[in-house]
Amino acid sequence: MEEEGTVDIVIVGAGISGLSTAVGLHRLGIRSMVLESSDKLRATGFAFTTWFNAWKAMEALGVSQHIRHLHDLLQGWVVGHISPGNPSKEMLFPKSEEYESRCVQRKVLLETLADELPQGTIRFSSKVVHIELSGYYKMVHLSDGTILKTKVLVGCDGVKSVVGKWLGFKNPVKTARLAIRGLTHYPQGHGFGKNFFQFYGNGVRSGFIPCDPNTVYWFLTHTCTELDKEKNPENLKEFVLNKLKDLPENIKSVVETTDLDSMVMSRLKYRPPWQLLWANIAKDNVCVAGDALHPMTPDIGQGGCSAMEDGVILARCLGEAMKGKGEREEEYKRIEQGLKKYAGERKWRSIDLITTAYTVGFIQQSTGKWMNLLRDKFLSSFLSRLLLKKAHFDCGSLLVP
Repeated sequence: MEEEGTVDIVIVGAGISGLSTAVGLHRLGIRSMVLESSDKLRATGFAFTTWFNAWKAMEALGVSQHIRHLHDLLQGWVVGHISPGNPSKEMLFPKSEEYESRCVQRKVLLETLADELPQGTIRFSSKVVHIELSGYYKMVHLSDGTILKTKVLVGCDGVKSVVGKWLGFKNPVKTARLAIRGLTHYPQGHGFGKNFFQFYGNGVRSGFIPCDPNTVYWFLTHTCTELDKEKNPENLKEFVLNKLKDLPENIKSVVETTDLDSMVMSRLKYRPPWQLLWANIAKDNVCVAGDALHPMTPDIGQGGCSAMEDGVILARCLGEAMKGKGEREEEYKRIEQGLKKYAGERKWRSIDLITTAYTVGFIQQSTGKWMNLLRDKFLSSFLSRLLLKKAHFDCGSLLVP
């Protein structure tokens, strides 16, 4: 095995939280190394809705204007039942910063963040297989035999986080729901305007969201079990179209015209919120962020948004800890306290978002007669307001006030 030199901060995972943390540190003049197991940036999921809190994080990271320029500002919601005979309801967003929402392509965001980093920051094809202690350092073993020595180890490596397991986290819990997602391109323009279309009922929740004049992101979550091991994208498309058979033709055409290689299916997972009550979000000079910390169902659109929150807050806490001078022991204690501060700020926010997302998904996809009546008549507007309420969070700037 080959041991390389000491790296101040190693971030495992070049996803939204990992790159956000790296960019935040770079803005503070702190170099980090990002390890990515894949040979390139991965954009699974295709796109996600960004709300007020995501834009505050992007402003702190210095990428908001570029991302705004490439994605349309959503004007409101069109919400309806997936079965015929139920008129849709339209809700326009007030023209306010608090209601800024756009559907951002994940690939565009990752590439934008990566472009902000110094050359060589991201190390591809670098899979972490083992972590061990070495005094005040952590030794990070890679699958190619390389060993990295680091002062700080940050796990942004998703739901199967190696760093999370080292901290004692259990694997996320699988739900009874599957999600099928797709991205459709219209060279001549899609003509859907700038609304978020959402349909629910009969155990299904589906949405269609324009990213820009030529691109529409769509998703469908459901409680079906027969597709658990389905790999054929043609069968997935047929399944989705069958669930959407009563919707208007222009909505169904989004799925019909999706390229088969622009579709993906996954089982929805989440971390039971009570696990975070006693979990080690941070221990010594190690912590986790993003899906490694708070995997949640997508029902309030906060997975990617909260991952950017994590990145800004973690970079700020680490920046404060790393700026002082002194002996290695003193630096280690500052890092430990900085990561504890980060963990304290993120624990209850994570618990709140996980719980809300799961509850909203349960209500929206319920098939019970009385729950359907309650949801359709009284809860739909409440759930929309609840989503906006959870998005009203400001992670602050990178500098300590």
